Amino acid sequence: MAPLKSLEPEYPIIDVNFQNFCASHAIFSVEDFVLHDLYQLAAFAEQQPTSERLKEGITQVLNIIDNLHQPWLNGLELLEDSLQNKQVLSTGFEGVDLLLQGGLREGQLTELVGPSSSGKTQFCLQTAANVAVKNMGYVAYLDTGNSFSPQRIAHFVGQISESAFNQMDRGEYRVPLLIVDSISSLISPVLGGSGSQGRALMISAGFLLKKLAHEYNLAVLVTNHTVGGEGGLAKPALGESWKSVPHVRLFLSRNRGSNICNMSILKHPSMASGKVADFQIEL
Repeated sequence: MAPLKSLEPEYPIIDVNFQNFCASHAIFSVEDFVLHDLYQLAAFAEQQPTSERLKEGITQVLNIIDNLHQPWLNGLELLEDSLQNKQVLSTGFEGVDLLLQGGLREGQLTELVGPSSSGKTQFCLQTAANVAVKNMGYVAYLDTGNSFSPQRIAHFVGQISESAFNQMDRGEYRVPLLIVDSISSLISPVLGGSGSQGRALMISAGFLLKKLAHEYNLAVLVTNHTVGGEGGLAKPALGESWKSVPHVRLFLSRNRGSNICNMSILKHPSMASGKVADFQIEL
């Protein structure tokens, strides 16, 4: 969605006065507008000399948003879309696939949380190789931490059976999986010192990933590091505002020097939290 300033030529009501009013409440774009408390914004507008014109501007932006979003879907339509268009992608780790009833589901944003050296990138690389070969498609891999290894990908691909390669010439290629490793490295720099605007950008990025997952039948996998919490216990970075964004949250841990990882469910739309699985990675 566009900055408010770019809407002025088509919608004169969104003039400099309205833009300045919004900017005074850290609203610079349509995304910021959606994330703001609109009742509170309207109350502030009432206190201004140009209150009627400001309220007309608020109504205009809401109308623009209404025209941009897709029609609402009911539960039956969502279920039908899930059954017909959303596949489950195997990660290549048997224990993880059993835990998640098949693997990563298209249409969902899955967050993999874990401390440094817990195996998050290794998991992403092997999952990317498995999905690309066995699902006859491409994987979009965003490396924000300069940790991507083409050699490791080639190694994992080489371990997949030759019969899988022979099937890759059939059908059309598509992108069933998007990986962002890591989302915290991408977002954390804009959070420090930028207050509500930084949080709004973080939430906007999250909902954009969910929108891509739903509209393009993608499974989206992002990694997130941990920070110290109460009592010295590790907790996911990015705070409470981000907590509600992912459909699925998984916690990954590994004993130092071991190749056995433990994955547990922190949040899942159809499974109980606390379920765990062990699996093995290559060191």
